[in-house]
Amino acid sequence: MADSVPDAAEPLRTEDDWRHCLSPEQYKVLRQHGTERPGSSPLNYEKRTGIFTCAGCGHPLFSSDTKFESGTGWPSFWAPLPKAIETAVDASHFMTRVEVHCAHCGGHLGHVFPDGPAPTGERFCMNGVALAFQPGGSHD
Repeated sequence: MADSVPDAAEPLRTEDDWRHCLSPEQYKVLRQHGTERPGSSPLNYEKRTGIFTCAGCGHPLFSSDTKFESGTGWPSFWAPLPKAIETAVDASHFMTRVEVHCAHCGGHLGHVFPDGPAPTGERFCMNGVALAFQPGGSHD
């Protein structure tokens, strides 16, 4: 995984544009690094085959093939799609975590933890409001 978010020198949209195209909760999570309430996203319960994309820009992030029930109340995956995400160290809330961002727009998605299932042992714990779901075949 990479260790930085996209260069902020050339944003895809201005903050005003983001405010207008995202719901208030999406804006809070994607642009202000917020967290949704656990269990509040219907995507936590999504079982169909398809691709989870960034709710901000539509960039493909996770295949349903890697989704699993973590019991945390947030959609969780054991691996992202290739080149889908970027990571950064998050030292807020009196702890150090690895924050996950969309590699295309830099939107905050959630965090990755080292307590996931095989084969990666990682748990990408994502805010459902930061994701959209496209049903259909697997993504290569």
